[in-house]
Amino acid sequence: MSQSRQIDLTTSIQYLHGVGPARARALEASGITTVYDLFYYFPRRHLDRTSVTPLREIRRDQSATVVGTVEVAGERRARKRKYFQAVISDGTGLLNLVWFRGAPYLAKKIKKGVRLAVSGKIEFFQGHQIVHPEFDLIDQDEDPLHTGAVVPIYPLTGELKKVRVDNRALRRTIRQVLEQIGQIDDLLPAALLDRYGLTNLDQALRKIHYAENIDELQQARRRLKFDEHFFLMLLMALRKANLKTGTAPEIDALGTRFQLVYDQLEFDLTGAQQKVIKEIRHDLGRGRPMNRLLQGDVGSGKTIVALLSAAIAIGNGHQVALMAPTEILAQQHFTSIKAFSERAQITCALITGGQKSAERRQLLAALAEGRIDLIVGTHAMIQSWVEFARLGLVIIDEQHRFGVVQRGHLLAKGYNPHLLAMTATPIPRTMAITYHGDMDLSIIDELPAHRQPVTTKVVNSDRLNRVYHFIRDEVEEGRQAIVVYPLVEETEKSDLAAATEAFTQLASGDFRQQKVGLLHGRLKPDEKDKVMAAFAANEINILVATTVIEVGIDVPNASVMLVEHAERFGLTQLHQLRGRVGRGNAKSYCILVQRKTGDTADRRLGIMEETSDGFKIADEDLQIRGPGEFFGARQSGFIKYKIADMLTDGPIIRQARQAAFELVENDPHLRKPEHVTIRRRFVSEYQHLLELVNIT
Repeated sequence: MSQSRQIDLTTSIQYLHGVGPARARALEASGITTVYDLFYYFPRRHLDRTSVTPLREIRRDQSATVVGTVEVAGERRARKRKYFQAVISDGTGLLNLVWFRGAPYLAKKIKKGVRLAVSGKIEFFQGHQIVHPEFDLIDQDEDPLHTGAVVPIYPLTGELKKVRVDNRALRRTIRQVLEQIGQIDDLLPAALLDRYGLTNLDQALRKIHYAENIDELQQARRRLKFDEHFFLMLLMALRKANLKTGTAPEIDALGTRFQLVYDQLEFDLTGAQQKVIKEIRHDLGRGRPMNRLLQGDVGSGKTIVALLSAAIAIGNGHQVALMAPTEILAQQHFTSIKAFSERAQITCALITGGQKSAERRQLLAALAEGRIDLIVGTHAMIQSWVEFARLGLVIIDEQHRFGVVQRGHLLAKGYNPHLLAMTATPIPRTMAITYHGDMDLSIIDELPAHRQPVTTKVVNSDRLNRVYHFIRDEVEEGRQAIVVYPLVEETEKSDLAAATEAFTQLASGDFRQQKVGLLHGRLKPDEKDKVMAAFAANEINILVATTVIEVGIDVPNASVMLVEHAERFGLTQLHQLRGRVGRGNAKSYCILVQRKTGDTADRRLGIMEETSDGFKIADEDLQIRGPGEFFGARQSGFIKYKIADMLTDGPIIRQARQAAFELVENDPHLRKPEHVTIRRRFVSEYQHLLELVNIT
């Protein structure tokens, strides 16, 4: 293998000095196939003097990063159990390190005299110790305590460890390539870099791996974060620009169906609902595709806004598709719409994955021929065999549960139909301008007058007898209750098994005098319908369920929500569950059973007791769980950050958004010479999303 080979960003790692076939395969398994991938394999953290704690200053129950020399290391045995132990010293004190597994691997790595950077929570057992610490081997000339260097620590996958690619090996490889490669061309124009005070890409990629001081590292991180946010914002800007130039059905008349639905309402619309309907009407009449996100807290009346919007479109001769994430929610919407549809002269139908073939064929034929005005369904609607005669409006409920590509597939079934996306999960501002930066935003920020606040109380399991007594009292007063069971990890039960067992115990025990029902996701559609109909008719007093009822249950008579193992839920999910009660005139309660304590669990559940403000809850949930968990896997296929952080990058996000939107305004197709590299990078990185912005 020749070391004189010219290296650039496209060079395969197999041509790098010191990278043999085994290491190449391990690197490829970690997504590293070229020099470009290697440079963008960012450190997960850095060591420097300011981040390392001297051993004399460590304190029990605090997390710390320390650097020391191994004085003793080896396998030990205690109470018939083997473990690996090492003692490190930094000249100011000693620290004991303990691992209860992985002794053979550790014995090869951790030997007397090696230098370790160690991180973990300090405990005390016959002296200070860390159990199962994170550790990295560092060379003497990398030691930040001795050299003042900033040492990169990389994430290591199992494949890398198998072939002994540790941090030292990665650092040596990256340093070697940085010394051989020439100047790395920038993606962004010099004027943009100057305007936002950004270092050039060549320096950013070099200093993220080998900074001489913290200031250089921070400048590199800021530039690379900016790039990630910028290209996401660019997607949003191109999408929004495409919508502005596209044509869509011009729906400027209110239509007769709107008035027929409105006249059936038994309550006055809130001011917020009226404002949102005006915004939607304005969008529908512009002749350009509406792309609006409707945020409204649980119970704020989004469904009626959606129905009135659908009535406007139908009254102007267009079909409407309403897509929901679960069959239960789809059924709930369908039931609500059916209550208005006959008198409003609207033909509607329901399509789900569990329908019989003959029934579905008839429905699809009617839809394709235009004999169905409004179709409600799940993701089954995005299948190729679902066709519309004149789709003019797409409404997506709980839209964060669908990926952008799924939404695109449904929109493609019409000629630039309008889109109204809805969510009962209030979205923090930084997430609204990133994940939904291409959308106009409407907010319903007031509840209908008949909605009562729900009293929330956290209890531990020894108070359940009193809670069950309270539920029985509520049932005797004619009201109903919902008991929700999540996954119970410690007993390795599924949520279905836990709920089924609880149903049996409660129905034959504490609630043997009441009518108890069971609802879970594996029931057949007709079985779910029977259970829901029985609960709605109060033929079931107490419904035991899995989290399938998180959205879609609308039974005004339900006054108590009891959530088991509440500490296992995120705040937004608990808020959704709480929203299943308090829909009638009776005082309602949400009881959260906490079976495990801890700082995070106590904080989460304490917030639920303190507030019912969905936006405050969403902000707290984002801080605690981060954006990945906040949205879950439902946004799969979307852009994944390597270095950016939506929680802490607020100022960078706003700058990146401004830069991207201004660039697209001045060059909507990215065809100016100074934007060629931006276009090339965008197309190569985000090919799977380009159909959404129609860029060619």
